[in-house]
Amino acid sequence: MSARMIAGAILAAVVSAIPATAHDTGDVVTPHFEHQIPNIPGKTLTALIVDYPPGGASVPHSHAKSSFIFAYVLSGEIKSKVNDGPTLTYRAGESWYEPPAAKHLISRNASKTTPARLLAVFVADTNEKALTTPIK
Repeated sequence: MSARMIAGAILAAVVSAIPATAHDTGDVVTPHFEHQIPNIPGKTLTALIVDYPPGGASVPHSHAKSSFIFAYVLSGEIKSKVNDGPTLTYRAGESWYEPPAAKHLISRNASKTTPARLLAVFVADTNEKALTTPIK
């Protein structure tokens, strides 16, 4: 099964299974799926839903050294800056990827009035303890 097919299956389950319930100025991260990849020993696929209230944001953070990330905007608009790249706005239905050990310097709702929701799919070493670490 291709990565695109896996992401599509996860997306279909996510859209119908998780309600948006963020009520503060930060983000709300909800684990949704985790499974070791049987044909890639030592790797695990993890899917998270990130809900941003209006004006909400994630703290700047780095990702695990082994993690490749696929991000897909489920609803709303997300502003994102990864490493030294530009700050971009992604709308519902758009996606991007982040390389291993990426620094996610900006991740926030582009709107002050409408919530936003993001699906983040990580492929990382199974023994990786923290997928994200705040940047101090």
